[in-house]
Amino acid sequence: MDTPLSTIAVVGLGTMGTGIAEVLALAGREVIGIDISEAAALGAVASLETSTARAVTRGRITEEERAAALARFRTADTLQAAADAELVVEVVPESYEIKQQVFRELDGIVSPTTILATGTNALSVTRLAAESQRPERVLGLHFFNPAPAMKLVEVVSSVLTAPPAVEAVTRLARELGKEPVAVGDRPGFVADGLLFGYLNQAAAMYEANYASREDIDAAMKLGCGLPMGPLALLDLIGIDTARTVLEAMYAESHDRLHAPAPILGQLGSAGLTGRKAGRGFYTYDAPGGQDVVPDALTPAAGAEAGAGREVASVGVAGSGTMASGIAEVFAKAGYTVVLAARSQEKADTAKGRIAKSLERSVSKGRLSAEARDETLGRITAAGSLDAFAEVDLAVEAVAEDLEIKQQLFAALDKVCRPGAVLATTTSSLPVVAVARATARPEDVIGMHFFNPAPAMKLVEVVRTVLTADDVHATVRAVCAKIRKHPVDCGDRAGFIVNALLFPYLNNAIKMVEEHYASLDDIDAAMKLGGGYPMGPFELLDVVGLDVSLAIETVLHREFRDPGLAPAPLLEHLVAAGCLGRKTGRGFREYARR
Repeated sequence: MDTPLSTIAVVGLGTMGTGIAEVLALAGREVIGIDISEAAALGAVASLETSTARAVTRGRITEEERAAALARFRTADTLQAAADAELVVEVVPESYEIKQQVFRELDGIVSPTTILATGTNALSVTRLAAESQRPERVLGLHFFNPAPAMKLVEVVSSVLTAPPAVEAVTRLARELGKEPVAVGDRPGFVADGLLFGYLNQAAAMYEANYASREDIDAAMKLGCGLPMGPLALLDLIGIDTARTVLEAMYAESHDRLHAPAPILGQLGSAGLTGRKAGRGFYTYDAPGGQDVVPDALTPAAGAEAGAGREVASVGVAGSGTMASGIAEVFAKAGYTVVLAARSQEKADTAKGRIAKSLERSVSKGRLSAEARDETLGRITAAGSLDAFAEVDLAVEAVAEDLEIKQQLFAALDKVCRPGAVLATTTSSLPVVAVARATARPEDVIGMHFFNPAPAMKLVEVVRTVLTADDVHATVRAVCAKIRKHPVDCGDRAGFIVNALLFPYLNNAIKMVEEHYASLDDIDAAMKLGGGYPMGPFELLDVVGLDVSLAIETVLHREFRDPGLAPAPLLEHLVAAGCLGRKTGRGFREYARR
């Protein structure tokens, strides 16, 4: 039997409840907003008035539609107001006691056919349903913040939920212009289940003083295209809320990756819960404010560590896409570049690739023909590392194999002049192991560019315990000249980006292994609910499953955490030769070109 869901009660008029009420009212539903706080109710009304007025100004709705939506929304301070509702959505604080009390009271108020939905993202829907007199009508309806803007809605069924209830709210979600994803009952569901593990690791990385909060956030925004860095996102979500979600996830999974980082508890206990408190990982202009203001941890403007070495010429070793991309970047910035490969033919091919890239930029109006010719004229292709004799900076971009890199650096040690900086672009190998292949490890540093190098703004600057201060300062200055954003990190597996990205990808694979959700639903959840430019399985197929497995293996070997062990499904696909787009098949199949 179809349930129209034309009258809907929203219990709890905080930010999320108010956002859900706005979505429902604009979609033509009669909405009863219920909160015991008169201030919250007044705030909800004011928020709807402001947001709908803004929508009129921007041409998204008419003044008549605004007036109709506001007329469909009324507030109350008692659950009795939900008596005629066909659906009740509770978004009260994440507490079993509070939510169970709401459900028990609603049992005695609403119709036996009314659907009761919890907005929890951390607590067990099954446990909440079991407390109700009609558990078959209880489910989860998890919107994402801000509800008016975010398209994802997770529809969560317990083992007790009746299919017609699921069908009714799924249909409602589509009518609201949302993308419903059906998931089972486990803490975090899909989007938060993957997101909060990543956020927790970022907090632990910061707590360990591995990298600054600014560098961690910049690395994930620039390296992965994320709309916000993890620590800024924790401040937005609320550090206390994040810890609650992680506690629930850890209670079920016992995965150390879900055990809340101690700093989350420390900040929460101090009342530093993020934006809503005016301070969390960052400091804000006011409680509830959005603007970050300087504090004691804010880096001083222009405070670089000492003077660096002069760099006028750069050598790039390698003939692949990364090597040619890096050579293009340096040449565009005005450096004289020597591009050396194992043969003159390979070096000429790599330079030809740069010429094609520059020509594309000209055709798109991004580069003048004169600048193209000048850039290409700065690049000399060479078939031997001997051409690096006078370079000031040598950057290797060869195969991700420690023995190959060590052999190359031993050769650079003999060829390059004293005082030249030697940089490796490794993304997963220990930089110090490469440095020890030379007689001057103090001159060696990591410069991890991201692919494609001409487009990606991030460079992870990796100094070892042996790297000289002036070498670090040199590379920071070079990054500024080539218009890249440098982030500092220590010499450990994964650096910042891969150390946070690949456990998240691995956990997505485990969700599929456990038949919790499909590839398509997981990809949709992370794009729509997390703002990710690509879903995890899209990204894995682009990166290459063999590359992903190698990075996962390095992370597991270094950190010895069972939760970082590569998912068996990933290992099986690699063993079968299904490596992603490059082979035509990975997690999905692709048309061969």
